[in-house]
Amino acid sequence: MTLLGEILEHNKQFVNEKQYEQYSTTKFPDKRIVILTCMDTRLTELLLKSMNLKNGDAKLIKSAGAVVTHPFGGIMRSILIAVYELQADEVFIIGHHDCGMNAIDTDHIIEDMVARGIDKSLFKTLQYSGIDMEEWLHGFDDVMESVKASVKQVRNHPLMDPKVPIHGLVINPTTGELDTIVDGYKNI
Repeated sequence: MTLLGEILEHNKQFVNEKQYEQYSTTKFPDKRIVILTCMDTRLTELLLKSMNLKNGDAKLIKSAGAVVTHPFGGIMRSILIAVYELQADEVFIIGHHDCGMNAIDTDHIIEDMVARGIDKSLFKTLQYSGIDMEEWLHGFDDVMESVKASVKQVRNHPLMDPKVPIHGLVINPTTGELDTIVDGYKNI
């Protein structure tokens, strides 16, 4: 059986047994927060448990490295929608130690793309179109500085409500310990 088949088989049982009832909530976050964090698999349950959050407590946005890369990109759009439309009153940007974005090798990623069938000449076309693959795929050198930069990007966004606290934290992906990098209450 394929992975999709296994998932669909489980899903059918999940629905038939009404296991979904324990997760019933609304689209509005009960604790009125939005969290931007990394897509690292170690954080899937650990982050929420370490913050005493359950299903329905927070809007959760995930991206590689918990980085806001563009002021008008999808991540920032999601944060603004959470604040203005979905009743989030605080923003938490949470990076983590031992992040894969800390050691990203753009050349290696491009080699993997080519090995999987992406035409090597496409990278010249992208370069001539103004796309800097090194910059676009680049991670960061220091997770704490990266979190500070993302907090700054959100805090200084022209459309962000200045009364909304923007917090920056770093979590240990083994223990769940949170370190405060930016206390958003001090910046309002």
